[in-house]
Amino acid sequence: MNATFRLLPILLLLTACALAETTNTARGVLPQRLERIDTAINREISAGKIPGAVALIARNGEIVYHKAFGNADIRTRTPMTTNSIFRIASMTKAVTTAGVMILYEHGHFRLNDPIGDYLPEFRDMQVISEYTADGMIAATAAAQSPIRIIDLLTHSSGLAYPFIPGPLQQRYLDAGIIDGVTGRDLELAEQMALLAQQPLLFEPGSRFNYGLSTDVLGYLIEVISGQSLNEFFAEYITGPLAMPDTHFYLPDDKAGRLASIYANDPERGLLEASEIASDLPIDDANYPINGARRYYSGGAGLSSTARDYGRFLQMLLNEGELDGVRVLSRKSVELMRAPRLDKNGDGIADQSIAFDVVADVGALGELGTNGAYSWGGAFYTSYAIDPGEQMLYVFMSQGRPIDSTINLRFKTLVYQALE
Repeated sequence: MNATFRLLPILLLLTACALAETTNTARGVLPQRLERIDTAINREISAGKIPGAVALIARNGEIVYHKAFGNADIRTRTPMTTNSIFRIASMTKAVTTAGVMILYEHGHFRLNDPIGDYLPEFRDMQVISEYTADGMIAATAAAQSPIRIIDLLTHSSGLAYPFIPGPLQQRYLDAGIIDGVTGRDLELAEQMALLAQQPLLFEPGSRFNYGLSTDVLGYLIEVISGQSLNEFFAEYITGPLAMPDTHFYLPDDKAGRLASIYANDPERGLLEASEIASDLPIDDANYPINGARRYYSGGAGLSSTARDYGRFLQMLLNEGELDGVRVLSRKSVELMRAPRLDKNGDGIADQSIAFDVVADVGALGELGTNGAYSWGGAFYTSYAIDPGEQMLYVFMSQGRPIDSTINLRFKTLVYQALE
């Protein structure tokens, strides 16, 4: 990327400071009610449902709760700490979307542009046109519409994931297409070429389907910027926001801080995920350490800490700025959180170009605020931002499959503690 695009001078990096942390009660939370979070998480650990967790809440720009529970590794009895590093999987997607918006703000494309204008392999796509009686692909036809960048942002491109059952699953697996994280020596360009050869599940833009769309966006960033996604993030997002523990692949001196992944076995309880058959969408649970360090998945590849990711969320809550460093314009953040797509087919637009959005808290039927937005990761991590309450939270554990809903109930525990 040329020098005129290098926006953020090093001087700004030197002025960046940590998201302020406070223990006082003047920031809009009730201490006695925060204790309910401790009780609920410890109850899950005692029941053998999760190995441990880190939880963080910030309100009005200050961290009001940041605690670690249980173990990062049960076998070695390594305690979880607030400095533990987690595979955040699909929480990577918001970072990649921010990267797309940075390029968009510099006039490299319009969001309604066909992706094939920039990635020619995605021109002239086929779409499934006929199914067999048992739901398999019987025929394909030329897509009537191109995949647009905005279709990738809203997961309405027609792409799928290999680990999610469906008509395209076996096609993807047979072609050697991965879910985005791997310990193998693969390259993003090669995977994107394989993906572009597969038919789409439906006409682009017609409905929601979770898949590899954000990996394609990560590849778009690489092609336009001339940098690897790792380099781009470091220069324009994680570096400026002072997120030193957010990586695709961990430096050797941080490997010991990576929390282990666990799975619930009905008879034996929590086991390391590699010990039992599971739907874990990875070929190596230690990919952040063992990976070839060449494959950068914009949809799932990052590992991070609760504090680091909290800084990214605080930038969004601040409408694009943190500690004097502006990463995105206010208008871009507004667009990122604006409802656009009816994800669930219930007549309510609740999917933006980056997040699940609360469009009707009454219809949702749980504590929340209209306009709050959230997402999560496959390995039991989640987050939310509530502009109306000037609040954000991060919950991180490591497991799949996990016999617990504490990551979902954490939302209730946070809201009930607000003053």
